[in-house]
Amino acid sequence: MDAGNSAAHPQLKPFVALDGTANTSCSGPPVGLVDIGVSEGAYLFRVALPGVQKGNLKLEIERDGKVHIEGVMANCVFLENSSTVFQMKVEKMCPPGPFNISFSLPGQVDPRMFSSTYRPDGILEVIVRKRKFPYNTPEMAAGIQLPSPFL
Repeated sequence: MDAGNSAAHPQLKPFVALDGTANTSCSGPPVGLVDIGVSEGAYLFRVALPGVQKGNLKLEIERDGKVHIEGVMANCVFLENSSTVFQMKVEKMCPPGPFNISFSLPGQVDPRMFSSTYRPDGILEVIVRKRKFPYNTPEMAAGIQLPSPFL
């Protein structure tokens, strides 16, 4: 799907709710930007979380497609090859503290069937399977009762 065609798909323009420090950020890399992709059997979403440590994230996906991300923006900086801790005095990025990000995917999902990756560039990338509705046939849509396979 190209960018010019996204206007024809309003369900792909998610309403994203930001709370905590993600809501107060006014400069630097934005926290909480969301991109959503759709395939035949799954949804892909990417969330910008620059400066957030992987261990400070909690991801919850509900069956109805609601996604909740909680995290904490740390207030000190550790350099990879140094034992020195830096307390930040100038904040151009998201200020330290807890944040919440919530949005809805375009359809229902199976919350047990997902894979997530937190990339080194601060992007959380998640693929979650769409919920499959069993016996979605024309007979069922017409209200014709089929025998149960579990009897």
